[in-house]
Order: sequence, then C-alpha cells, then structure tokens
Amino acid sequence: MAHKGVQLDQETFSCSICLDLLKDPVTVPCGHSYCMTCIKTHWDEEDEKNIYSCPQCRETFTPRPVLVKNIMLAALVEQLKKTGLQAAPADHCSAGPEDVACDVCTGRKLKALKSCLVCLVSYCEKHLQPHYDVAQLKRHKLVEPCKKLQDNICSHHDEVMKMFCRTDQQSICYLCPVDEHKGHDTVSAAAERTERQRELEGSRQKIQQRIQDREKDVKVLQQELETINGSADKAVEDSEKIFTELISLLEKRRSDVKQQIRSQQETEGSRVKELQEKLEQEITELKRKDADLKQLSHTEDHNYFLENYFLLSSFNESIELPSTNICPLFYFEDVTAAVSELRDKLQDILREKWTKILQTLTIVDVLLSQPEPKTRAGFLQYSQEITLDPNTAHTRLLLSEGNRKATLMFVAQYYPNPWHPDRFTDEHQVLSRESLTRRCYWEVEKGEAGVSVVVAYKDSDGVHEKFGDNSESWAFGFYKHRYEFKHNNIRTPVSGPQSSRVGVYLDHRAGILSFYSVSETMTLLHRVQTTFTQPLYAGLYLDGRNGNSAEICALN
Repeated sequence: MAHKGVQLDQETFSCSICLDLLKDPVTVPCGHSYCMTCIKTHWDEEDEKNIYSCPQCRETFTPRPVLVKNIMLAALVEQLKKTGLQAAPADHCSAGPEDVACDVCTGRKLKALKSCLVCLVSYCEKHLQPHYDVAQLKRHKLVEPCKKLQDNICSHHDEVMKMFCRTDQQSICYLCPVDEHKGHDTVSAAAERTERQRELEGSRQKIQQRIQDREKDVKVLQQELETINGSADKAVEDSEKIFTELISLLEKRRSDVKQQIRSQQETEGSRVKELQEKLEQEITELKRKDADLKQLSHTEDHNYFLENYFLLSSFNESIELPSTNICPLFYFEDVTAAVSELRDKLQDILREKWTKILQTLTIVDVLLSQPEPKTRAGFLQYSQEITLDPNTAHTRLLLSEGNRKATLMFVAQYYPNPWHPDRFTDEHQVLSRESLTRRCYWEVEKGEAGVSVVVAYKDSDGVHEKFGDNSESWAFGFYKHRYEFKHNNIRTPVSGPQSSRVGVYLDHRAGILSFYSVSETMTLLHRVQTTFTQPLYAGLYLDGRNGNSAEICALN
C-alpha cells in the first residue's frame, strides 16, 4: 500500500507535458499545474488563435492567463526530491505527432501499445489490459499501433472488411458479395493473405537472390575497375618510360651528330688554315721577288742586270693545291640530307604506329562492352590480323601468303630450326604467332579436304597431341558435309548450313568462343562458354591429304 501511495504522488507532482517532476510549478485557472516553461511553450503555439487551453481538460481561457509560480507546490516538489521521489515511469508517456494515440484516454493522450483489428481501437498499456484479462477480448486480433484503423471499415455497410474480392482485387465486408460484388470470386481475407504470403516469400527469395547476384556483379565491377585503373597506371608508367628512352636516344644521336660535325669542322678547318698560311707565305715571297725584278728592270747597268736576272728569275715550285671548286654551303649537305631522311622515316613510323596505338586504345575491352555482334559488319570491327608461326608448323606444312596459308605437302619442308621446342611433330597443325587476350574475330577458308579451326594455349609439352584431344585446345572441324566440335577428346556433332568459310569470334575475358557460318547474317554453328586462364593462339589442323590447304583470310 505504501508503494501505491508513492506512485500516486509521482503522478500528482509530474508535469503532464514533459512527464517529469514539476519545475517552477504554476497553476492555470482550471486548477491543473505545469512546469512554467512547458505551459508557456504550449500557449505560445496558440497565440495566433488568441484562445488558450489546458492540455489536460481542454478548458479555454481568454485572454492569456498571467502565470505565477506556485510557491507551495514548488516547496512540496523540492521536499519530495529530497526523499528520493523519481519522475513518472517512462512508459506513461504522451503521444507525439508521429505516434498513434490511445483512443480511450481522455485529456492527456498516451501512446498506444497495440491496435485491435476487431474493436478498431488503439489502446495504451492501461486500457489494453482488458484484452489480456477478459476471455471474449482475448480472441481479438492485436497488432502494432496502426493510425488508419478506420480503413478496415466498409464504406457501404459500415462493417469490418474480413473478405477479399479477387475479381476486383480489393478488401470487402461479408455483405458486399450480396450486392456490389455479387458473383465475384471472393475468399476470406485470411485465406487470401495466406496465399499472397507464400507468393511474397517467393518474391522475397527472388529479390534476395537478385541482390546477391547484383552484389557479386558489383564486386566483379569493382575488381574490374581496380584492374582497369592498375592497368592504365602501368601503361602510363611504361609509356612514359619508353618515350623517355626514345627522347634520350634522340638526344644522344643529336649530340653525336653535332659532335661529329664539329669535329669534322675542326679537322677540315685546320687543314684549310694550314694551307691558307702556306699560300699567304708564298704570296709574300712572290711579291718580294716581283719587287726585286721590277727594280732590276729599271737598272741601266747591263752587266749588273745580266748577273742578277738569272738569280731572280728562278721560281720555287708552287704549293700543289687540291681541286678547289668551293661551294661552302654544300660541305655538310649530305649530313643534313641524311638527318632529314631520318626525320621523314621517323615521322612515317610514328604516324603508322600512332594510328595503331589509337586503335588499340579504342578496343580496350571491359565487362561493360557491347554484346556479341549479330551481323558480319559488326564482327569485322573486332577483326584480328593473324599470321602463322613457322616455329610451330609441322614440317610437312608449307606456309605461304605472308604466313596466313598452310598447305599439306608430300615431303617435309625446310625450316631454319626444325627441332624448335614449339614445333608439332605428330600432327599436321600450326599455331599463330599472335596471342589472343581480348575480343577478336577472324575467318578461315578451307580447301577441298577437312580442316579444323582451333584456339589453344601454347604448351611445348603438347606438341605430340592433336588439337581437341586435351583440355587446352578447342577444335572446330568443318568438312565437306558435316561439322564437329572437339574438346578434351569429347566429340560433339554440329548441324548448320554448309560453308567453305568459318568465322571465329573470341571474347577471352568473358570466356566466349563462337563459330559462325559466314554470310551477311552470320549463322551461329557452335558456342562455348568457359573460363580462359591463359593467352590463346589461333591454330589450324589439316587432314592428311596432299594439297589440302586452309587460309586465315585477310579482312582489313
């Protein structure tokens, strides 16, 4: 009983607005008490209406009452605090704007704890208690507080809607099938909910599976992004290094040419200066002799003239000069011409290779690239120039047409390195020189006999095996009247329109390998979906008939 008295005191001396013990308590004209700050704030919100109400009993006052601190209440509250009195229990809290209020509470509305789908009423903890105690109420359906309970009432019959019309896809009451929904497919709302709940669970499973799939896709794309960024950074770093080396090499060659020119200039200049000094010395001597002869020519003494003439008229042998067709601007013209030729060749090379670099950049392949083409024109944008590697060719294969064509010969052909470790020794087959690591397309034209178009890993240990007999090669054979795919020694018959030309489409990263009968519409013959773990090489296998041939077509 003592505890109950304390509980009463707690409620009595608590502010019904903040639910805490009164602070600076004031009493409004109707007799209810509040914290001064709480009631002021409440009335400030009612200033526009110029009518002020009590939050508990809703009595109104005009004009706004003057608030004066209730001295007695303040003293009691202070005394109760000293005796250990605490604030009102937290679960006795008023309903806020976003809360569902108890429909039974008068005055201060408490937050609803449950809503009853039978009563269509929301209850706080106190008013909900009969639903736990009374046998008839225990059968009622209690749910989390709901603001729109009235939506469960039929607007035509004012009855609770416990049925569902499947025809009109809406909730109805038990009277609706008599008139508005007569003849419709109706079931109880509970039965419809049970069925839809199963569908909902199925939908959730699909959504959750899709979420998992998309999360995996996001991880793959993130890895792809990291790979792209890493690859781009490395490409920039490597390109910078290569261009720096090229610039350094050009700088060194420029310096070498300049040094050679200056050295040759100094050598030739010294030679010319030396010759020039000798000529100037000879000119000086000749001028002196000319002066002596001139003086001798004016003497009147015949004997003196004759004695000295023979001494002065003799000449020293002149300095032998090289042929001097002097054209100063052309001494080093050959050097300039050679450097100009080098410049022109470098420009041609840069122009050619720059175009290839730009083309390479435009076909950098990522997972977000376009799907597999549908037309030959679409495939040709991925055309790959492929040449056959003489170091892998069986010795009875003759390579021609720029190493794009292989022909089976009766006798072995000459190869510079017949015992190369990559050379096929038992089967009439050959691999390409180029490795295939991205999206690419090529076409093969066969001769009279059977040919297998192949992609394979390059493995020196497999030079004795036939394409398609192991897990590292994929061979599509096309013959006169049939097709056949072979991988890991498993043969798969393939049907399709017969053609002497087969197109091969490879998306290395996506793990797609497709073979097409070539035409404008491109008929798919066979497709492989797998994971490629190494660079691939194109290959050819020729059936054992002399003169049989196959050619990788030039598509550019």
